[in-house]
Amino acid sequence: MTLEELAALRSAVGALEHPTFAARLSNLAGKPVELIRQALPAGASEAITKATMRGLNAALSAALRSMRNDHRAGSPWLHKALVAGSGAVGGGFGLVALLLELPMSTVLMLRGILDVARGQGEDLAKPETALSALQVFALGGEGPENGYFAVRGMLAKSLTEAARFIAERGIVAEGAPVLVRFMAQIGSRFGIIVSQKFAAQALPMIGALGGAAVNYAFMHHFQGVADVHFLVRRLERIYGQEEVRAQYERLRAETAFVA
Repeated sequence: MTLEELAALRSAVGALEHPTFAARLSNLAGKPVELIRQALPAGASEAITKATMRGLNAALSAALRSMRNDHRAGSPWLHKALVAGSGAVGGGFGLVALLLELPMSTVLMLRGILDVARGQGEDLAKPETALSALQVFALGGEGPENGYFAVRGMLAKSLTEAARFIAERGIVAEGAPVLVRFMAQIGSRFGIIVSQKFAAQALPMIGALGGAAVNYAFMHHFQGVADVHFLVRRLERIYGQEEVRAQYERLRAETAFVA
């Protein structure tokens, strides 16, 4: 790898192994994320799970449409502005609005992620690209498996099966079992960040204006994850996954040592 590529990979390690969304929420709300989570109203978990899966299924539909060359490029700033606006709705109207707001903001984020993918040389007509865009929602957050390659490894089998299924049968409905399994794995991780987001928006001092700020941070977080995720994939196409992972793990170890 060139020095420039190694420097970019080092930045990717920082972004993927040290997620910043929780830190941004803490700064916005003026309190740690765990205290923010205590603001969740009773019975919120079920509603958040439903909203998360609705959002991901809406994003899946958008990703599959992109394979028909029906993807329209947009400005990252426009995507962030629209997501912030939808966050103002969520912040102003609470849990009920989450069911409407999250699918909208997730699709907007997905469109931004697809723009990033195309900018890194990905072919949007390939099933793997569409699914890798959705994979971004499982990266850079908390969950039972941590670490960029650990999460990718956890999703690898279901992603490969889903991509093969789509390639063999063409564009399919979202209800196909292989896609349901893949989306459930993503949802288990994405839902954690969604719960953090909603809890912050639910704080009395946040309101509509703060809801927009939370959603802007939400979008900025996943845009940043997409940038480095598709950078890593581009390097893998050039040097092979084993070489890129070896360099990534070396840089990760150096970062941990310095910390």
